[in-house]
Amino acid sequence: MTTGTRWRAVRRIGAVIAAAALGASAPAVTALPAAASAGFKKADGGAAITAYRWLNKGKTAFDFTVKSPALGSSQNVRVLVPKGWKYGSQQSWPVVYAFHGGDDEWVSWTRSTDIEQLASKWGVMVVMPEGANGSYTNWWNGGKGGTPRWEDFHLQEVRQLVERNYNAGGSRATMGVSSGAQGACSYPGRAPGMFRYAACFSGVLSMRHPGIPSLLMFINSGNGNDPYAIWGLPWIDKANWDAHDPLQLLPRMKGTRFYVSSGTTGEPGPLDSQNLAPWDIGLLSERAIGPTVQAFAREARAQGVPVTAHIYGDGRHAWRYWKREMHTAWPSMMKTLGAKRVG
Repeated sequence: MTTGTRWRAVRRIGAVIAAAALGASAPAVTALPAAASAGFKKADGGAAITAYRWLNKGKTAFDFTVKSPALGSSQNVRVLVPKGWKYGSQQSWPVVYAFHGGDDEWVSWTRSTDIEQLASKWGVMVVMPEGANGSYTNWWNGGKGGTPRWEDFHLQEVRQLVERNYNAGGSRATMGVSSGAQGACSYPGRAPGMFRYAACFSGVLSMRHPGIPSLLMFINSGNGNDPYAIWGLPWIDKANWDAHDPLQLLPRMKGTRFYVSSGTTGEPGPLDSQNLAPWDIGLLSERAIGPTVQAFAREARAQGVPVTAHIYGDGRHAWRYWKREMHTAWPSMMKTLGAKRVG
């Protein structure tokens, strides 16, 4: 393999580690008249609901649009509501906040899994916000801060909007895949006490792990971003990297129960074609990510943080595995949230 070929292969590997499968474009939500928009309560920082669209006749799923000061843009959120949910009701519901991977979008969970059918059997809401390629953090921007502030968008703006307008309750879980898993396993440490449960599938969970800082910087440069703007330089702005590293945040997450999973071997698994090439980027992704998940699980146990780890060895970085892991984690997540079975 020539140097140029190796370089292209590494870039492809990096792109998959950062990304889940590309999502199809979703239909636009319905813009609200000014008077109707004014009827929704805003988030503390001024984030506002500006549009919405029901997705089915049963009115169990809808998209809404947020005009976000934290991002300096408008972004979409998908919501699944349980049987018995009513707009304007005083009843609140447990909530799962589900995050997608890089180069994907807010429709990915309903597009790539059966989460709508699964959630319908429980008294629980599911909130699926846009994440874009934001790395689930408020960008460092050379220490100056500013936009985009993805962490604030998710933990403050979206959360407050669904709690104030759509009956989302205070019993919360977070769940994510790929880069969304890194977010799902860092948010309980960024906001201690906010989440009772975190389910994280195939995400980088130890940002200090050998080779991972360089890999993350390389991935983010491939997304057209300035890689230094996200967390800063790993060897100079180490404190900021550590402040967003799931493993380093474990002392702040002892009130959260975790489910973490990944492949490790880079070999095809039971849900894959057995004809995949050894250099398949989906396989090599799990080989890079898997050791960070193992390190997180070991350290969580050492610190007394409740964690269930499914290190399944063979298998690609792919939705078919994440769907399986979602089904495995779901019962314990519902029990921890106090959600009741309704179907």
